[in-house]
Formats: sequence, structure tokens, C-alpha cells
Amino acid sequence: MATQSITININGEAKSAEVEDRLLLVHFIRDNHGLTGTHIGCDTTHCGACTVLLDGTAVKSCTVFAVQANGREVTTIEGMEGEALHPLQEGFMEEHGLQCGFCTPGMIMSSKHLLDNNPDPTEEEIRYGISGNLCRCTGYQNIVKAVQYASNKLQESTTEGGE
Repeated sequence: MATQSITININGEAKSAEVEDRLLLVHFIRDNHGLTGTHIGCDTTHCGACTVLLDGTAVKSCTVFAVQANGREVTTIEGMEGEALHPLQEGFMEEHGLQCGFCTPGMIMSSKHLLDNNPDPTEEEIRYGISGNLCRCTGYQNIVKAVQYASNKLQESTTEGGE
């Protein structure tokens, strides 16, 4: 099988490896670099558990070859870490947006993409924004509340920072 040397910037850190052309990005992230927050669910793009940001766009990493991400920026759930919880992480905790937690990393990454592009989404826009992610536990209502919570918190911090 043919291989290529690739380097992908994952969460601000260059990650290099010699990979087979057919290696999926999700496996590069999890198996080659130990970032297991990105979950593998269905391997068919249906569940969204493997969602990451690729150059700021939410993608299902089970359908992207690692070589396609060569030279690009990937953000995983681990990249959301900072001094404090990201407002989305806080929102999922405060609004009980998770139960088993399996879908949560993908939900948060899809929600981050949404809020990065639409800081004040309506409930309908939130539901559309997370529509590629399946949750078998929550019924989605608390996930929507969690995204609304994060939206409000991010807007407050922008308003406070701009004064």
C-alpha cells in the first residue's frame, strides 16, 4: 500500500506521520496521536460522533482521508481546553446537554462551528446546525439549551470586552 509523509496541525501542534493513503483522519487523530476525544461511531457519516473542525469547518473525520488534511488545521474536542471551560462545555454541563457523553464531542464541535459563523442563532438554526449529529439519550432539548447558553455567554464576553 502506498504511503505519504504528512503533517497536520492538530490543536495548534504539528503532528507528523508516514501514513497509508487510505488512513482516515479519525484514525490519524485517535490511533497515531492518542486524541481519543474524537469518537468513532458509525463509520458512515450518519452519527457525527467523529466531528472535528478542519480549517474551521465542521467535518466528519470518518469520511476524510488523513492525506486530505495534510498541511491543514484540525481542532478536536481536546483543542477546546483552556484556562477555563469553553462556554459550550460549560453550557453542556449547566443545561444537562449530555447523558452518556458519546455524542458530546461531535455535538460540541458542530456547535462551535455554528457559533463561530452565527453568534446568535435561533432555536431552529441550532437544530439545523446540529442536525448531522445523533444523540440517543437526551432528546436534543437540553443540547439546544446548552448551545443557547454558550451563545449568550459568548455575546456577554464580547460586549464586556468591547466596552
